[in-house]
Amino acid sequence: MTQFPEELGTAVDEWAAERHSQLVAVRRHLHAHPELSYAEFETTSFLEQRLRNAGLEPRRLPSGTGLVVEVGAGDPIVVLRADIDALPLADLKDVPYASTRENACHACGHDVHTTVLLGAALALNSLDDLPGTVRCVFQPAEETVPGGATGVVAAGVLDGASRAFALHCDPSLPAGSVGLRTGAITAACDRMDVTLTGPGGHTARPQLTVDLVDALGRLITDLPALLSRQVDPRAGMSLVWGAVKAGVAANAIPQRGHLSGTVRVLDRDAWQDAETLLRSLVERVAATTGADVEVDYVRGVPPVVNDPRAVALLRSAALETVGSEGLRLSPQSMGGEDFGWFADVVPIALARLGTHGGGAPLDLHRGTFDVDERAIGVGVRLLARTALHALSADAGAPPPGPTPQPSGSGPVARR
Repeated sequence: MTQFPEELGTAVDEWAAERHSQLVAVRRHLHAHPELSYAEFETTSFLEQRLRNAGLEPRRLPSGTGLVVEVGAGDPIVVLRADIDALPLADLKDVPYASTRENACHACGHDVHTTVLLGAALALNSLDDLPGTVRCVFQPAEETVPGGATGVVAAGVLDGASRAFALHCDPSLPAGSVGLRTGAITAACDRMDVTLTGPGGHTARPQLTVDLVDALGRLITDLPALLSRQVDPRAGMSLVWGAVKAGVAANAIPQRGHLSGTVRVLDRDAWQDAETLLRSLVERVAATTGADVEVDYVRGVPPVVNDPRAVALLRSAALETVGSEGLRLSPQSMGGEDFGWFADVVPIALARLGTHGGGAPLDLHRGTFDVDERAIGVGVRLLARTALHALSADAGAPPPGPTPQPSGSGPVARR
């Protein structure tokens, strides 16, 4: 592997250190002005202006929000990606940079991801003789299903690239640390809704009708148990119900009942077959009760499966950024992340960026979520150094060809 000059990495470190206060200001502006999926117009304009001020030429994605900007020129091409959308939650923090938008909050750290990528792009742009192209993708709508990443892939943004990298805030890790893992690091996430119907009746005479509440109970308990005997345990497939609705009176058997839950899978091959298997099991259990059944299955996002070589490049950058004492083995998460769609085109790797600054944990997807802002500089240095390592490693190597894409269509939904 041809090594990039260490002067480039040192220059990135110095750039990030000198501009820490500016990066914090960017993050706080984004946090105070969150925008929901596919409505990130102000966020996009804000980023676009700063990139143009640096002499770069960003272009908007076909969705109208989100940007692609290239730093450097020529082959190889390495992709860095950040997600820019917020969650439909109220910001519950008492801080000067709290959200100014009702029921919109950067409770998943996307403001940090965006700031880190902006910083990495500007830091790399300040270097002389960048050995290739770093394509930075500011992606909208990660918090939807199947996710804004599908639009990035469909638009050909990844064409010609050798690999792609991203990071995600991790409040379980202290600021100044980085979590890495080879293989599946997040799970596929699908949604399943099951509706049962029957004639209804009196609870005094359940034998004369279809006891719909009993039927729902059988699905609630039997389906996850059956699933555990139909799928290789190493696939990490799970079904967890989140909502059940039926009936209004204690002495009346209802005519309609509803279950909603999520199906999560760590293995991509198992995910491909999950819908067919779940539909079959639902119908099998429902048939024993006499209830009529309807299944609405929404395909969500694939698992993020980290490529070993891409992780090795991240590890080299992480060791230079936080040292061996700051490098952690990241556990697998059953949460969903649409960065997995990028793997249909290029090898990918997702890193965990430690954001915990002490005290009680501030978990993701809560209105109280916040970060230790020292993590921003760590993220900038990590992504920029990773890009340099990848450009050096991929110099002269042909980019990998695209792989067949699984179906990923479906209505917008929360995961």
